[in-house]
Amino acid sequence: MLDRPAHVAPVIDEPYFRRGPAKPALLSVEDAKALDLRSMAELFKEHVNPGQFHFMKLLGFHKVKVERAEGMYYYDQNGRKILDFFGGFGSLAFGHNHPRILDARRRFQDEGRHEIAIAFLSQYAAALAKNLATISPGDLDMVFLGSSGSEAMEAAIKVAERASGRRNCKIVHAENSFHGKTKGVLSITDSTLYQGDFKLVENRCKVPFGDLEALTRAIESDPEIGVVVLETVQGGGGIIEATTDYWRGVRALCDKHKVLWVADEVQCGYGRTGTFFAFERHGVVPDVTALAKSLGGGKAAIGAMIARREVYMKAYGTPKTAMIHAHATFGGIGEACVTAIEALNTLYDEDLIGNSASVGDYLLARLRDIKAKYPDIIKDVRGRGLMVGLEFQDFSRALPFALRPMVAILDDKLKGSLSGFVGALLLRDYDCLVAFTEYNRNVIRLEPPLVCGEDEVDTFCDALDDLLGRGIVGIVKDFIKTQIG
Repeated sequence: MLDRPAHVAPVIDEPYFRRGPAKPALLSVEDAKALDLRSMAELFKEHVNPGQFHFMKLLGFHKVKVERAEGMYYYDQNGRKILDFFGGFGSLAFGHNHPRILDARRRFQDEGRHEIAIAFLSQYAAALAKNLATISPGDLDMVFLGSSGSEAMEAAIKVAERASGRRNCKIVHAENSFHGKTKGVLSITDSTLYQGDFKLVENRCKVPFGDLEALTRAIESDPEIGVVVLETVQGGGGIIEATTDYWRGVRALCDKHKVLWVADEVQCGYGRTGTFFAFERHGVVPDVTALAKSLGGGKAAIGAMIARREVYMKAYGTPKTAMIHAHATFGGIGEACVTAIEALNTLYDEDLIGNSASVGDYLLARLRDIKAKYPDIIKDVRGRGLMVGLEFQDFSRALPFALRPMVAILDDKLKGSLSGFVGALLLRDYDCLVAFTEYNRNVIRLEPPLVCGEDEVDTFCDALDDLLGRGIVGIVKDFIKTQIG
Protein backbone atom coordinates (compact mmCIF):
# COMPACT_ATOMS: atom_id res chain seq x y z
CA MET A 1 0.00 0.00 0.00
CA LEU A 2 1.35 3.36 -0.93
CA ASP A 3 1.73 5.93 1.79
CA ARG A 4 -0.55 8.84 1.20
CA PRO A 5 0.92 12.27 1.76
CA ALA A 6 -0.66 14.24 4.60
CA HIS A 7 -3.23 16.72 3.39
CA VAL A 8 -1.89 20.24 3.47
CA ALA A 9 -4.44 23.04 3.50
CA PRO A 10 -3.75 25.69 0.90
CA VAL A 11 -2.50 29.01 2.19
CA ILE A 12 -5.17 31.59 1.57
CA ASP A 13 -4.71 35.27 2.19
CA GLU A 14 -7.07 36.42 4.94
CA PRO A 15 -8.85 39.05 2.79
CA TYR A 16 -9.65 36.36 0.21
CA PHE A 17 -10.76 33.80 2.84
CA ARG A 18 -12.85 36.14 4.98
CA ARG A 19 -16.47 36.46 3.89
CA GLY A 20 -17.46 39.12 6.40
CA PRO A 21 -16.00 42.43 7.52
CA ALA A 22 -12.57 42.63 9.09
CA LYS A 23 -12.50 42.45 12.86
CA PRO A 24 -12.45 45.96 14.35
CA ALA A 25 -10.12 47.02 17.15
CA LEU A 26 -12.09 45.39 19.97
CA LEU A 27 -11.02 45.15 23.59
CA SER A 28 -10.70 41.62 24.92
CA VAL A 29 -11.74 40.41 28.37
CA GLU A 30 -8.11 40.51 29.43
CA ASP A 31 -7.83 44.07 28.09
CA ALA A 32 -10.85 45.06 30.18
CA LYS A 33 -9.40 43.51 33.33
CA ALA A 34 -6.13 45.38 32.78
CA LEU A 35 -7.67 48.86 32.37
CA ASP A 36 -6.33 51.40 34.85
CA LEU A 37 -8.48 54.03 36.55
CA ARG A 38 -7.56 56.76 34.10
CA SER A 39 -8.57 54.62 31.12
CA MET A 40 -11.75 53.46 32.84
CA ALA A 41 -12.73 57.07 33.53
CA GLU A 42 -12.07 58.15 29.95
CA LEU A 43 -14.11 55.30 28.49
CA PHE A 44 -16.95 55.88 30.96
CA LYS A 45 -17.13 59.57 30.09
CA GLU A 46 -16.86 58.92 26.35
CA HIS A 47 -19.25 55.99 26.02
CA VAL A 48 -21.39 55.54 29.15
CA ASN A 49 -22.51 58.61 31.14
CA PRO A 50 -20.31 61.70 31.59
CA GLY A 51 -22.86 63.37 33.86
CA GLN A 52 -22.93 60.42 36.23
CA PHE A 53 -19.14 60.47 36.40
CA HIS A 54 -19.38 63.97 37.88
CA PHE A 55 -21.23 62.60 40.92
CA MET A 56 -18.94 59.60 41.25
CA LYS A 57 -16.00 61.99 41.35
CA LEU A 58 -17.71 64.20 43.91
CA LEU A 59 -18.10 61.23 46.26
CA GLY A 60 -14.67 59.77 45.57
CA PHE A 61 -16.12 56.63 44.00
CA HIS A 62 -14.06 57.19 40.85
CA LYS A 63 -10.86 56.29 42.72
CA VAL A 64 -11.89 52.68 43.25
CA LYS A 65 -11.25 49.90 40.77
CA VAL A 66 -12.88 46.77 42.12
CA GLU A 67 -10.62 43.78 41.46
CA ARG A 68 -12.73 41.18 43.23
CA ALA A 69 -15.54 40.79 45.75
CA GLU A 70 -16.37 38.21 48.38
CA GLY A 71 -19.00 38.07 51.11
CA MET A 72 -19.47 41.50 52.67
CA TYR A 73 -16.48 43.09 50.95
CA TYR A 74 -15.11 44.61 47.76
CA TYR A 75 -11.33 44.52 47.20
CA ASP A 76 -9.82 47.37 45.20
CA GLN A 77 -6.69 47.78 43.07
CA ASN A 78 -4.59 48.43 46.19
CA GLY A 79 -5.90 45.44 48.12
CA ARG A 80 -8.14 47.67 50.22
CA LYS A 81 -11.10 45.87 51.78
CA ILE A 82 -14.33 47.89 51.47
CA LEU A 83 -17.30 46.95 53.67
CA ASP A 84 -20.45 46.94 51.55
CA PHE A 85 -23.43 48.52 53.31
CA PHE A 86 -24.75 49.68 49.92
CA GLY A 87 -25.61 46.17 48.79
CA GLY A 88 -26.60 47.08 45.24
CA PHE A 89 -29.87 48.66 46.45
CA GLY A 90 -30.86 45.30 47.89
CA SER A 91 -29.47 43.09 45.12
CA LEU A 92 -26.87 41.31 47.24
CA ALA A 93 -28.77 39.31 49.85
CA PHE A 94 -26.09 36.61 49.70
CA GLY A 95 -23.13 38.96 49.62
CA HIS A 96 -20.65 38.78 46.79
CA ASN A 97 -19.96 35.46 45.08
CA HIS A 98 -21.69 33.10 47.47
CA PRO A 99 -19.99 29.69 46.96
CA ARG A 100 -23.23 27.69 46.67
CA ILE A 101 -24.55 29.97 43.95
CA LEU A 102 -21.25 29.96 42.08
CA ASP A 103 -21.18 26.16 42.24
CA ALA A 104 -24.72 25.83 40.84
CA ARG A 105 -23.84 28.11 37.92
CA ARG A 106 -20.60 26.23 37.29
CA ARG A 107 -22.39 22.87 37.16
CA PHE A 108 -24.95 24.29 34.74
CA GLN A 109 -22.17 25.46 32.43
CA ASP A 110 -20.07 22.32 32.73
CA GLU A 111 -23.06 20.15 31.83
CA GLY A 112 -23.68 22.16 28.65
CA ARG A 113 -27.24 22.98 29.68
CA HIS A 114 -29.38 25.18 27.47
CA GLU A 115 -29.94 28.88 28.06
CA ILE A 116 -32.62 29.78 25.53
CA ALA A 117 -35.25 27.29 24.41
CA ILE A 118 -38.24 29.48 23.63
CA ALA A 119 -39.96 26.83 21.53
CA PHE A 120 -39.85 24.22 24.32
CA LEU A 121 -40.86 23.91 27.93
CA SER A 122 -38.13 24.95 30.37
CA GLN A 123 -37.61 22.71 33.38
CA TYR A 124 -35.74 25.57 35.08
CA ALA A 125 -38.41 28.22 34.58
CA ALA A 126 -41.10 25.76 35.66
CA ALA A 127 -39.22 24.80 38.83
CA LEU A 128 -38.49 28.42 39.74
CA ALA A 129 -42.14 29.38 39.21
CA LYS A 130 -43.20 26.49 41.45
CA ASN A 131 -40.78 27.61 44.17
CA LEU A 132 -42.06 31.20 44.05
CA ALA A 133 -45.67 29.99 44.20
CA THR A 134 -44.79 27.78 47.19
CA ILE A 135 -43.22 30.69 49.06
CA SER A 136 -45.95 33.21 48.22
CA PRO A 137 -48.97 33.40 50.55
CA GLY A 138 -52.60 32.96 49.52
CA ASP A 139 -53.21 32.11 45.90
CA LEU A 140 -50.30 34.12 44.50
CA ASP A 141 -49.22 31.28 42.24
CA MET A 142 -48.97 32.46 38.62
CA VAL A 143 -45.48 33.66 37.68
CA PHE A 144 -44.04 35.77 34.86
CA LEU A 145 -40.24 35.83 34.62
CA GLY A 146 -38.30 38.77 33.24
CA SER A 147 -34.87 40.35 33.52
CA SER A 148 -35.34 43.30 35.87
CA GLY A 149 -37.53 44.97 38.46
CA SER A 150 -38.89 47.38 35.90
CA GLU A 151 -39.90 44.52 33.62
CA ALA A 152 -41.54 42.67 36.51
CA MET A 153 -43.49 45.78 37.46
CA GLU A 154 -44.52 46.41 33.85
CA ALA A 155 -45.94 42.88 33.81
CA ALA A 156 -47.66 43.53 37.14
CA ILE A 157 -49.52 46.66 36.08
CA LYS A 158 -50.47 45.11 32.73
CA VAL A 159 -51.96 41.96 34.24
CA ALA A 160 -53.83 44.04 36.83
CA GLU A 161 -55.14 46.52 34.26
CA ARG A 162 -56.42 43.75 31.98
CA ALA A 163 -58.00 41.86 34.87
CA SER A 164 -59.64 44.93 36.37
CA GLY A 165 -62.53 44.74 33.91
CA ARG A 166 -62.50 48.51 33.43
CA ARG A 167 -62.35 49.73 29.86
CA ASN A 168 -60.42 52.91 30.72
CA CYS A 169 -58.66 51.60 33.80
CA LYS A 170 -56.90 54.24 35.88
CA ILE A 171 -53.98 53.46 38.22
CA VAL A 172 -53.42 55.05 41.64
CA HIS A 173 -49.85 55.34 42.91
CA ALA A 174 -48.20 57.09 45.84
CA GLU A 175 -46.26 60.29 46.22
CA ASN A 176 -42.49 59.68 46.30
CA SER A 177 -42.97 56.31 44.63
CA PHE A 178 -40.33 54.53 42.59
CA HIS A 179 -41.37 51.63 40.35
CA GLY A 180 -38.79 51.75 37.55
CA LYS A 181 -37.68 53.74 34.54
CA THR A 182 -39.27 51.94 31.60
CA LYS A 183 -42.11 53.91 30.02
CA GLY A 184 -45.12 52.34 31.76
CA VAL A 185 -43.80 52.23 35.32
CA LEU A 186 -42.01 55.54 34.84
CA SER A 187 -45.50 57.04 34.59
CA ILE A 188 -46.21 55.93 38.17
CA THR A 189 -42.74 56.82 39.46
CA ASP A 190 -43.18 60.14 41.25
CA SER A 191 -40.06 61.92 40.01
CA THR A 192 -40.00 64.95 37.75
CA LEU A 193 -36.27 64.27 37.22
CA TYR A 194 -36.77 60.72 35.93
CA GLN A 195 -39.96 61.53 34.04
CA GLY A 196 -38.23 64.41 32.28
CA ASP A 197 -40.09 65.51 29.15
CA PHE A 198 -41.23 62.01 28.17
CA LYS A 199 -44.79 61.49 27.02
CA LEU A 200 -46.20 59.37 29.84
CA VAL A 201 -49.19 57.12 30.33
CA GLU A 202 -52.09 59.36 31.32
CA ASN A 203 -54.44 56.96 33.10
CA ARG A 204 -52.97 57.60 36.54
CA CYS A 205 -53.35 59.68 39.69
CA LYS A 206 -51.40 59.87 42.94
CA VAL A 207 -52.14 60.11 46.65
CA PRO A 208 -49.93 60.53 49.74
CA PHE A 209 -48.28 57.31 50.87
CA GLY A 210 -49.78 55.81 54.03
CA ASP A 211 -52.89 58.02 53.91
CA LEU A 212 -55.88 55.70 53.80
CA GLU A 213 -58.41 58.54 53.77
CA ALA A 214 -56.81 60.07 50.68
CA LEU A 215 -56.81 56.70 48.92
CA THR A 216 -60.45 56.14 49.88
CA ARG A 217 -61.47 59.54 48.50
CA ALA A 218 -59.65 58.86 45.24
CA ILE A 219 -61.24 55.45 44.68
CA GLU A 220 -64.74 56.47 45.74
CA SER A 221 -64.70 59.60 43.58
CA ASP A 222 -63.44 57.95 40.39
CA PRO A 223 -65.07 54.72 39.16
CA GLU A 224 -62.38 54.33 36.48
CA ILE A 225 -59.76 53.53 39.12
CA GLY A 226 -59.11 49.80 38.88
CA VAL A 227 -55.55 49.34 40.17
CA VAL A 228 -53.60 50.55 43.21
CA VAL A 229 -49.80 50.27 42.98
CA LEU A 230 -47.73 50.74 46.14
CA GLU A 231 -44.25 49.88 47.40
CA THR A 232 -44.67 48.11 50.72
CA VAL A 233 -41.66 50.06 51.95
CA GLN A 234 -40.65 53.13 49.98
CA GLY A 235 -36.95 52.80 49.23
CA GLY A 236 -36.29 55.81 47.02
CA GLY A 237 -38.58 57.87 49.24
CA GLY A 238 -36.18 57.46 52.15
CA ILE A 239 -37.11 54.09 53.75
CA ILE A 240 -40.70 54.95 54.61
CA GLU A 241 -43.15 52.42 56.08
CA ALA A 242 -46.91 52.56 56.55
CA THR A 243 -48.84 51.10 59.48
CA THR A 244 -50.49 47.71 59.67
CA ASP A 245 -53.87 49.48 59.93
CA TYR A 246 -53.12 51.21 56.63
CA TRP A 247 -52.32 48.00 54.79
CA ARG A 248 -55.35 46.19 56.16
CA GLY A 249 -57.40 49.19 55.13
CA VAL A 250 -55.94 49.06 51.61
CA ARG A 251 -56.92 45.41 51.32
CA ALA A 252 -60.46 46.03 52.58
CA LEU A 253 -60.93 49.10 50.39
CA CYS A 254 -59.77 47.28 47.25
CA ASP A 255 -62.05 44.32 48.02
CA LYS A 256 -65.02 46.61 48.57
CA HIS A 257 -64.62 48.45 45.26
CA LYS A 258 -63.24 45.51 43.22
CA VAL A 259 -59.92 47.29 42.72
CA LEU A 260 -56.72 45.26 42.33
CA TRP A 261 -53.75 45.93 44.60
CA VAL A 262 -50.21 45.56 43.25
CA ALA A 263 -47.47 45.38 45.91
CA ASP A 264 -44.05 46.38 44.61
CA GLU A 265 -41.55 44.25 46.59
CA VAL A 266 -38.66 44.63 44.17
CA GLN A 267 -36.46 46.29 46.78
CA CYS A 268 -38.12 45.49 50.12
CA GLY A 269 -38.95 41.84 49.41
CA TYR A 270 -36.84 38.68 49.46
CA GLY A 271 -36.30 38.67 53.22
CA ARG A 272 -34.86 42.16 53.47
CA THR A 273 -37.23 43.35 56.21
CA GLY A 274 -37.26 40.09 58.19
CA THR A 275 -40.08 38.33 56.32
CA PHE A 276 -39.89 37.06 52.76
CA PHE A 277 -42.42 39.66 51.61
CA ALA A 278 -42.62 42.90 53.57
CA PHE A 279 -46.44 42.79 53.38
CA GLU A 280 -46.55 39.48 55.27
CA ARG A 281 -45.97 41.10 58.64
CA HIS A 282 -49.20 43.06 58.19
CA GLY A 283 -51.29 39.94 57.65
CA VAL A 284 -52.46 40.90 54.15
CA VAL A 285 -51.99 39.52 50.64
CA PRO A 286 -52.04 41.66 47.47
CA ASP A 287 -53.52 40.61 44.14
CA VAL A 288 -50.19 40.96 42.34
CA THR A 289 -46.62 41.43 43.50
CA ALA A 290 -43.15 41.73 41.98
CA LEU A 291 -39.62 40.67 42.94
CA ALA A 292 -36.19 41.25 41.43
CA LYS A 293 -32.88 42.44 42.93
CA SER A 294 -31.66 39.51 45.08
CA LEU A 295 -33.82 37.00 43.22
CA GLY A 296 -30.77 36.52 40.99
CA GLY A 297 -28.48 35.67 43.89
CA GLY A 298 -26.21 38.60 43.09
CA LYS A 299 -25.10 36.86 39.87
CA ALA A 300 -28.05 36.97 37.46
CA ALA A 301 -30.45 39.63 36.19
CA ILE A 302 -33.93 38.24 36.85
CA GLY A 303 -37.28 39.56 38.02
CA ALA A 304 -40.66 37.97 38.66
CA MET A 305 -44.27 39.06 38.65
CA ILE A 306 -46.50 36.84 40.82
CA ALA A 307 -50.29 37.12 40.49
CA ARG A 308 -53.30 35.46 42.02
CA ARG A 309 -54.53 32.73 39.68
CA GLU A 310 -57.95 34.38 39.28
CA VAL A 311 -56.34 37.67 38.26
CA TYR A 312 -53.94 36.04 35.82
CA MET A 313 -56.61 33.92 34.18
CA LYS A 314 -58.85 36.94 33.65
CA ALA A 315 -56.02 38.67 31.84
CA TYR A 316 -54.34 35.89 29.88
CA GLY A 317 -56.26 32.69 30.56
CA THR A 318 -57.37 31.72 27.06
CA PRO A 319 -55.41 30.62 23.97
CA LYS A 320 -56.50 33.88 22.34
CA THR A 321 -55.00 36.04 25.12
CA ALA A 322 -52.15 33.81 26.34
CA MET A 323 -49.47 35.43 24.19
CA ILE A 324 -50.34 39.06 24.92
CA HIS A 325 -47.69 39.18 27.62
CA ALA A 326 -45.79 35.89 27.41
CA HIS A 327 -42.12 35.64 28.36
CA ALA A 328 -39.69 37.72 26.31
CA THR A 329 -36.53 36.27 24.78
CA PHE A 330 -34.54 36.33 27.99
CA GLY A 331 -37.45 35.68 30.34
CA GLY A 332 -36.77 32.43 32.19
CA ILE A 333 -33.31 32.01 30.66
CA GLY A 334 -31.68 28.80 31.90
CA GLU A 335 -28.73 29.90 34.00
CA ALA A 336 -30.64 32.80 35.56
CA CYS A 337 -33.39 30.39 36.68
CA VAL A 338 -30.88 27.87 38.03
CA THR A 339 -29.19 30.70 39.94
CA ALA A 340 -32.51 31.84 41.38
CA ILE A 341 -33.49 28.29 42.37
CA GLU A 342 -30.23 27.77 44.24
CA ALA A 343 -30.49 31.21 45.81
CA LEU A 344 -33.97 30.54 47.22
CA ASN A 345 -32.83 27.26 48.72
CA THR A 346 -29.77 28.96 50.21
CA LEU A 347 -31.92 31.75 51.65
CA TYR A 348 -33.84 29.24 53.74
CA ASP A 349 -31.03 26.73 54.41
CA GLU A 350 -28.89 29.49 55.92
CA ASP A 351 -31.81 31.22 57.69
CA LEU A 352 -30.92 34.54 56.11
CA ILE A 353 -34.43 35.92 56.65
CA GLY A 354 -34.07 35.30 60.38
CA ASN A 355 -30.58 36.81 60.27
CA SER A 356 -31.96 39.90 58.56
CA ALA A 357 -34.48 40.38 61.37
CA SER A 358 -32.05 39.85 64.26
CA VAL A 359 -29.01 41.65 62.84
CA GLY A 360 -31.33 44.40 61.60
CA ASP A 361 -32.57 44.94 65.15
CA TYR A 362 -28.98 45.17 66.33
CA LEU A 363 -28.10 47.68 63.59
CA LEU A 364 -31.10 49.86 64.42
CA ALA A 365 -30.28 49.79 68.14
CA ARG A 366 -26.70 50.85 67.53
CA LEU A 367 -27.73 53.62 65.13
CA ARG A 368 -30.28 54.94 67.61
CA ASP A 369 -27.57 55.16 70.24
CA ILE A 370 -25.47 57.19 67.79
CA LYS A 371 -28.46 59.42 67.02
CA ALA A 372 -28.88 60.12 70.73
CA LYS A 373 -25.20 61.08 70.89
CA TYR A 374 -25.41 63.45 67.88
CA PRO A 375 -28.98 64.84 67.81
CA ASP A 376 -27.91 67.98 65.94
CA ILE A 377 -26.54 65.86 63.09
CA ILE A 378 -28.88 62.86 62.87
CA LYS A 379 -32.59 63.58 62.58
CA ASP A 380 -34.00 60.05 62.37
CA VAL A 381 -33.16 56.36 62.22
CA ARG A 382 -35.83 54.11 60.73
CA GLY A 383 -36.39 50.87 58.92
CA ARG A 384 -36.83 47.18 59.48
CA GLY A 385 -34.49 44.25 59.09
CA LEU A 386 -31.58 45.21 56.86
CA MET A 387 -33.42 48.00 55.06
CA VAL A 388 -32.51 51.08 57.08
CA GLY A 389 -32.67 54.82 56.55
CA LEU A 390 -30.34 57.24 58.34
CA GLU A 391 -31.70 60.77 57.93
CA PHE A 392 -29.48 63.77 58.61
CA GLN A 393 -30.62 67.17 59.79
CA ASP A 394 -30.89 70.03 57.34
CA PHE A 395 -27.52 71.66 57.01
CA SER A 396 -28.35 74.73 59.09
CA ARG A 397 -29.62 72.60 61.99
CA ALA A 398 -26.27 70.82 62.19
CA LEU A 399 -24.21 74.03 62.37
CA PRO A 400 -23.29 76.03 65.48
CA PHE A 401 -26.30 78.03 66.73
CA ALA A 402 -24.96 81.43 65.64
CA LEU A 403 -24.68 80.32 62.00
CA ARG A 404 -28.10 78.70 61.68
CA PRO A 405 -30.21 81.74 60.66
CA MET A 406 -27.83 82.69 57.85
CA VAL A 407 -27.62 79.18 56.40
CA ALA A 408 -31.29 78.22 56.89
CA ILE A 409 -32.34 80.07 53.73
CA LEU A 410 -30.06 77.72 51.76
CA ASP A 411 -31.28 74.48 53.34
CA ASP A 412 -33.26 73.36 50.32
CA LYS A 413 -30.33 73.88 47.95
CA LEU A 414 -27.98 72.21 50.42
CA LYS A 415 -30.16 69.13 50.90
CA GLY A 416 -28.06 66.03 50.52
CA SER A 417 -24.80 67.85 51.22
CA LEU A 418 -24.30 66.46 54.71
CA SER A 419 -25.26 62.91 53.77
CA GLY A 420 -22.96 63.19 50.76
CA PHE A 421 -20.06 64.44 52.89
CA VAL A 422 -20.56 61.60 55.36
CA GLY A 423 -20.86 58.98 52.60
CA ALA A 424 -17.68 60.20 50.88
CA LEU A 425 -15.67 60.26 54.11
CA LEU A 426 -16.94 56.84 55.21
CA LEU A 427 -15.43 55.45 52.02
CA ARG A 428 -12.23 57.47 52.05
CA ASP A 429 -11.30 57.16 55.72
CA TYR A 430 -13.11 54.04 56.95
CA ASP A 431 -13.50 51.79 53.88
CA CYS A 432 -17.30 51.68 54.23
CA LEU A 433 -19.67 52.03 51.28
CA VAL A 434 -23.23 53.38 51.68
CA ALA A 435 -26.08 54.36 49.34
CA PHE A 436 -28.39 57.36 49.06
CA THR A 437 -32.07 57.90 48.22
CA GLU A 438 -33.77 59.50 45.24
CA TYR A 439 -36.22 61.90 46.87
CA ASN A 440 -35.10 62.79 50.38
CA ARG A 441 -31.47 63.58 49.72
CA ASN A 442 -30.74 63.88 53.44
CA VAL A 443 -31.08 60.10 53.83
CA ILE A 444 -28.32 57.53 53.66
CA ARG A 445 -29.72 54.15 52.67
CA LEU A 446 -28.24 51.05 54.33
CA GLU A 447 -29.02 47.72 52.65
CA PRO A 448 -26.12 45.40 53.48
CA PRO A 449 -26.23 41.75 52.39
CA LEU A 450 -28.42 39.48 54.51
CA VAL A 451 -25.28 37.55 55.45
CA CYS A 452 -24.22 40.57 57.51
CA GLY A 453 -23.27 39.81 61.11
CA GLU A 454 -23.00 41.86 64.28
CA ASP A 455 -19.25 42.23 63.77
CA GLU A 456 -19.82 44.04 60.46
CA VAL A 457 -22.48 46.19 62.10
CA ASP A 458 -19.99 47.14 64.81
CA THR A 459 -17.34 47.99 62.22
CA PHE A 460 -19.74 50.26 60.37
CA CYS A 461 -21.27 51.91 63.44
CA ASP A 462 -17.88 52.49 65.07
CA ALA A 463 -16.76 54.19 61.86
CA LEU A 464 -19.87 56.37 61.73
CA ASP A 465 -19.54 57.30 65.39
CA ASP A 466 -15.90 58.28 64.96
CA LEU A 467 -16.67 60.33 61.85
CA LEU A 468 -19.54 62.25 63.45
CA GLY A 469 -17.29 62.92 66.43
CA ARG A 470 -15.34 65.34 64.22
CA GLY A 471 -18.34 67.67 64.36
CA ILE A 472 -20.02 69.31 61.40
CA VAL A 473 -17.22 71.83 60.83
CA GLY A 474 -14.60 69.09 60.86
CA ILE A 475 -16.65 66.95 58.47
CA VAL A 476 -17.03 69.84 56.00
CA LYS A 477 -13.33 70.71 56.16
CA ASP A 478 -12.28 67.12 55.62
CA PHE A 479 -14.66 66.72 52.68
CA ILE A 480 -13.27 69.86 51.05
CA LYS A 481 -9.81 68.34 51.37
CA THR A 482 -10.99 65.36 49.33
CA GLN A 483 -11.97 67.69 46.50
CA ILE A 484 -8.73 69.66 46.36
CA GLY A 485 -6.37 66.86 47.32
